[in-house]
Amino acid sequence: MGKEKQIVGVVKDFHFESMYEKVKPCFLQYVPDNRNILVKIRAGAEGQALSAIERSYKRFSQGVPFEYKFIDEDYQVLYASEKRVATLSRYFAGVAIIISCLGLFGLAAFTAQRRQKEISIRKVVDASVSNLTLMLSKDFLKLVLIAILVAFPISWWALNEWLKDFAYRIDIGIEIFVLGGLAIFLITLLTISFQSIKAAIANPAKSLRTE
Repeated sequence: MGKEKQIVGVVKDFHFESMYEKVKPCFLQYVPDNRNILVKIRAGAEGQALSAIERSYKRFSQGVPFEYKFIDEDYQVLYASEKRVATLSRYFAGVAIIISCLGLFGLAAFTAQRRQKEISIRKVVDASVSNLTLMLSKDFLKLVLIAILVAFPISWWALNEWLKDFAYRIDIGIEIFVLGGLAIFLITLLTISFQSIKAAIANPAKSLRTE
């Protein structure tokens, strides 16, 4: 360096490294003999813009190959591991939900079969279908509530530990866990409602006669 430079403009701070790093001092200088240029291209016109840039480049730099890359691709490489983890997490979460629903469905069927005599007696004494369905469902909902109380604090801690690595991060709000809990309860009800309603509307006389 050692030479005086003329400042022609000042811009706001911007990230030029990974989000794991804080914004650092940066200056951009004009180098006349530099063959690297930055060009902003309108979205959807990449092909036409690259062809025009290549023609102009070859007019002034004959014999030098025209090479280019997109800056957004360089930034995507910085977070390749996060994207990989996100993709795997979605697949594993989907598999876990399917397995859990199958387990709930089987457990609901077993519970309804085991309590069929109790259900029939309650129905004979004028218990409604909704009351019987609620009776069969509340035990499962209690287990789900216990699972939520155990899993959500661990999830909050794990997410905060992961976000600590970023220089700038978001806060994990309670609304995420509220929506997640409601979704879990809804999935649980949809999974066990079929067996619960089936047991509640069954003919009590047939069940009591076989018992």
